[in-house]
Amino acid sequence: MSLENLVKTHQIKPHATHPDEVQRLLAAATRNLADARAGIISDETRFDAAYKAIMQCALVGLMANDYRPSTSVPGHHQTVIQTLSLTLGVPRESWIVMDALRKKRNVNDYSGDLIEPESVRECIARAEALFEHVRQWLSANRPDLLIGSQ
Repeated sequence: MSLENLVKTHQIKPHATHPDEVQRLLAAATRNLADARAGIISDETRFDAAYKAIMQCALVGLMANDYRPSTSVPGHHQTVIQTLSLTLGVPRESWIVMDALRKKRNVNDYSGDLIEPESVRECIARAEALFEHVRQWLSANRPDLLIGSQ
């Protein structure tokens, strides 16, 4: 899989990314991480917040490479996560775990099954690590997108 192939299959599309877009997504991920760490809310809500931070960070990665997901095509969450190795150099082992968390979220959304505390902790840890990775990657590769965030 390459980003060019994903364009050909209409899963992603070229996008001229503006620093403001990246800043809004990073700020939203920061808020979602804070919510995920709040022990006074349910595990399901904390898991959802951490998962949302993962998606926002993964979207920043795609946008930092001048692409956006085609949200009209089913599976755009899966696409955004599975492109992490192409967009940010995230190891396969890491994005596979994040994709498993995506699947767990989908099951929970449609079944109402409880999210176990271990999954909440794992999702938060993955979101925190990805957030830090994104910040470092942007600093090294796309500092122009960090204007105003330092």
